Amino acid sequence: MKCQFVHLAACVALSFCSIVSFSAEPAGVLPKSAAGKPLNFDFEQGSLQDWTASGDAFEKQPVKGDTVTPRRSDMKSQHQGEYWIGTYENGRGDKAQGTLTSAPFKVEHGWASFLLGGGSLPKTKVELVLKDGESERVVFRASGQDTENLRPIVANLTPYVGKPMVIRIVDQETGGWGHINFDNFRFYDQQPQLANAIDARKNVGDLPPTDEVKFAGLTGEQAAKEMTLRPGFSATLFAGEPDIQQPIAFCIDDRGRLWVAEGYTYPKRAPEGQGRDRILVFEDNNGDGKFDKRHVFMEKLNLVSGLEVGFGGVWIGAAPHLLFVPVKDWNEPKPAGEPKVLLDGWDYTRDTHETLNTFTWGPDGWLYGCHGVFCPSLVGKPGAPEKERQWIDAAVWRYHPTKHVFEVFSEGTSNPWGIDFDQYGQCFIEACVVPHIWHMIQGARYERQGGEHYSMSLEQTAQNERHRDQKSRKPNYPYFYDHIKTIGDHVHWAGAKGPHAGNARSDAAGGGHAHAGLLIYQGDSWPEEYRGNIFMNNIHGQRINMDVPRRKGSGYVASHGTDFINFNDKWSQVLNLLTDQDGSLYMIDWYDKNQCHHNQVDGHDRSNGRIFKVTYNNQKTTKVDLQSKSDEELVQMQLHKNDWYARHARRVLQERGPKPAVHASLEQIVAKDPDVTRKLRALWTLHATAGLTEKLGLSVLKSEDEHVRAWAIQLLMEDKKPSEALLNELATLAKNDASPLVRLYVASAAQRVAVDKRLPVLEGLFAHAEDITDHNLPLMYWYTAEPLVGSDILAATKLLGKAKIPVLRQFVTQRMSATTPKTASNH
Repeated sequence: MKCQFVHLAACVALSFCSIVSFSAEPAGVLPKSAAGKPLNFDFEQGSLQDWTASGDAFEKQPVKGDTVTPRRSDMKSQHQGEYWIGTYENGRGDKAQGTLTSAPFKVEHGWASFLLGGGSLPKTKVELVLKDGESERVVFRASGQDTENLRPIVANLTPYVGKPMVIRIVDQETGGWGHINFDNFRFYDQQPQLANAIDARKNVGDLPPTDEVKFAGLTGEQAAKEMTLRPGFSATLFAGEPDIQQPIAFCIDDRGRLWVAEGYTYPKRAPEGQGRDRILVFEDNNGDGKFDKRHVFMEKLNLVSGLEVGFGGVWIGAAPHLLFVPVKDWNEPKPAGEPKVLLDGWDYTRDTHETLNTFTWGPDGWLYGCHGVFCPSLVGKPGAPEKERQWIDAAVWRYHPTKHVFEVFSEGTSNPWGIDFDQYGQCFIEACVVPHIWHMIQGARYERQGGEHYSMSLEQTAQNERHRDQKSRKPNYPYFYDHIKTIGDHVHWAGAKGPHAGNARSDAAGGGHAHAGLLIYQGDSWPEEYRGNIFMNNIHGQRINMDVPRRKGSGYVASHGTDFINFNDKWSQVLNLLTDQDGSLYMIDWYDKNQCHHNQVDGHDRSNGRIFKVTYNNQKTTKVDLQSKSDEELVQMQLHKNDWYARHARRVLQERGPKPAVHASLEQIVAKDPDVTRKLRALWTLHATAGLTEKLGLSVLKSEDEHVRAWAIQLLMEDKKPSEALLNELATLAKNDASPLVRLYVASAAQRVAVDKRLPVLEGLFAHAEDITDHNLPLMYWYTAEPLVGSDILAATKLLGKAKIPVLRQFVTQRMSATTPKTASNH
């Protein structure tokens, strides 16, 4: 369900083709029939006259007008005239297959062009075929580029002038991008110079052979048995159909119970009151790796995509809403009232596999989630006007459970559906189509699959109101100038034709471009070699990939580790992964023959769904109930090797509110524990329980450990109300701190400072010549500096003089020339 669309070039053609792109657009001529009449190769007769179809892909063709943009705001058909061929557009999406063959014609000119779009797969293609009786030879072949936009491609037919030819349009694919777009075949006497043409001279080589997958459509028990796991690991079917179907989101509560959302309504939100989604609670009381108690918590929900438990209730993402449902009787959980709408405005009309998803509690006490690139949303409290709403697409977001504040944490990538934090509180996500692994930094901007960067706060939106798109209302942000790239030193798709072309052909590379779910292992029952590694499901590769992160500068590099699991089953579609109180792994599996998102309600098998459990050395299940623990017991859980205990205990303490005794115990850990990860856990818990005063925080900024200093900066700046003492300390750290991580956090924090007070901090950051090659720092410095440069010519000039990083000098100069600053400071 996660396959996504992308603008990436991928074309197969013979080497004799040649294309040059210029602005001049010669008209060309249509080929003629034997009777001398122009053939219907531009489809402007509104029919398939002069063509012969087989199969069902070309039913209801040709298409009239741009039918793409209404369903995909990021693409257009870009056809010629009124009519064109698009095999997705006949109502059957990628399922239909067939061929469309033209009437024979004589090659009367040395050059030809046609418009081409659709999929880059080997069996979505256009062929020019020499046809002499029963004999035929393909002399030109081209596939689309995984974009709906039709673009010209040119073929050199000089060697074939005078010979008979046919055009064959082929759609023999059924998966994602399994369709072809075509229009306007024309002849030319000379090589045409066409704008935005596909360069067929670039021979990108053959794709690897099709992956061999042993199974498809297994029962749940068979699927567990046929998995290939690493030595010492075993898998059991914790729950399967009919007890669980369409599992789309899940979480684990303080007793180790699984709360699972069933997404029957996907992919289209049902009319109000007609939703069919529900939330189930599963429990394993005898510890055999299978549930023995199942409880229906709530029914009639609508388009659920995110789920988490805490603060006396259940947090549910169900676009257009973020909901909270209070719980009564946690022994037999049931709603204590109607769902409360905390936020609305989340898009539910477009790519609904990108709505708000994979909720998790962050180390700072906020609820975090992901959101995709093609679901443009204006999020705010119910009834809020536009000026109080935050635009969001392609982002990590967070929501505070008691302050009820919503923020975009970082912006960019594509369609993330998986998020986790490592032992140092660093945020990582997976994504699709663009490279798969990203280190997410507060206030950062990342390479996008499509669309424009936007203002990430209401303050930034107000500063850039003139750039708002008047139709979509997107508050565009044009001054980013560059964005942060993936931390991966590899991708999981094969070949050079783009991510979709590698589907079902990327076994050696990692399985393919589509990912779902992300887990950083921090349990205590697996071998140490797995701890801290990043696990994510690869949908087309039917496996769990493992990436190995290592620190570099202010960030990380992630290398390709050995795949953790191969499901050996084409229908496998794990959507998320979590570990429990024993360090064992749970996975929810949507399980469906169809691997790609589309809006066809009948395009999914609603009867399937599984939950698998993976253990090492047959790890037993222990019974827990953290809500029954004393405050001091919960504090001591911040020292537990299994981070599950630390996370849940932190949130329970946050729910209980500030207590002096709790704060005193946590302060002792921060001050005296030799392990930095325990210091951090205690610091996070202090903050979550309102125990991190500015006085204490300023003292923590003197810590010998860079991680502790860095996190103290973020936590102290949470409410965007720094004192003069804190601002002075930030300026000192910016100038003198030797840690690139600390400077990264200073740059993030300074974005939460009033623009006219940022200069002292920025002067310190801009002077670090050693940051020239850092993956993050030059751009993070720029994102913080941009509004000051754009509004204060004197401050901009000072920064230009301080900058020892060439790209910053370039950006400052570029921004100074972009607009005339309105104000000048007295700095």
